[in-house]
Amino acid sequence: MTTETQEEKQESLITHLVELRDRLIKTLIGVVIVLLCLFPFANEIYSFLAEPLLRHLPESSTMVAIDVASPFLTPFKMVMLLAIVLTIPWILYQLWAFIAPGLYKHEKRLVLPLLASSSILFYLGMLFAYFVVFPLVFGFFTKVTPEGVAVMTDISRYLDFVTKLFIAFGVAFEVPVLTFVLVMTGVTTVEALSGARSYVIVAAFVVGMLLTPPDVISQVLLAIPVWFLFELGLIMSKIVDKRTVPEDTRFRAMTDEEMDLELDEIEPENKINKP
Repeated sequence: MTTETQEEKQESLITHLVELRDRLIKTLIGVVIVLLCLFPFANEIYSFLAEPLLRHLPESSTMVAIDVASPFLTPFKMVMLLAIVLTIPWILYQLWAFIAPGLYKHEKRLVLPLLASSSILFYLGMLFAYFVVFPLVFGFFTKVTPEGVAVMTDISRYLDFVTKLFIAFGVAFEVPVLTFVLVMTGVTTVEALSGARSYVIVAAFVVGMLLTPPDVISQVLLAIPVWFLFELGLIMSKIVDKRTVPEDTRFRAMTDEEMDLELDEIEPENKINKP
């Protein structure tokens, strides 16, 4: 009996590893397909990415490539990063497909909308960085340039700079999802988070200081949206909270009931029939 149990566990582990391998392969194939589609337009996409800086450069200034291979490697690196960003929904779907069989119904109802909203908010954060933050930051930098100094940014360093900003704002825009998850899972309450608002505001500015380059403008432009998104997360949590039972045990009770129902459906042969 023990030998059969060990063999079943080994087969189950192998099955999960094979499934994980297949999901990773599908994820990689999706990224490669998008990369191949974007690569012929790498230079045009980089020009679009650099437009917020080029718009504010003096007429005599331009961007430069310091390294010999930069004119090729920098656009390639950019489209590779862009391919990963564009396939985030596909990547999350593969993650969802891998973990979904082990989730209960109430968990599935919660996880799938959160994955979708996380993708949308990440894209919104990147759009906010490009259309709002970049023009202000680069306009400020070019205006405070000392006399006699020509602004000629290296294309590789520019890509590194904007990539950090994209990631920082994309992650920062996930605050509503994080707030909602903390409340809905019972880790904290709307009232507790509302009472800690002042600490959240301070933390937002600290996060802005750590995630963005060392300039005040980008730090403030990150901290303020984080604050407002935190408030949005509280509003969402309050709306959902009003539609549920107000007791603190509502999630635990609902989970236990659904777990019992689903266990009865999955393993009916293990039930003990009482006389």
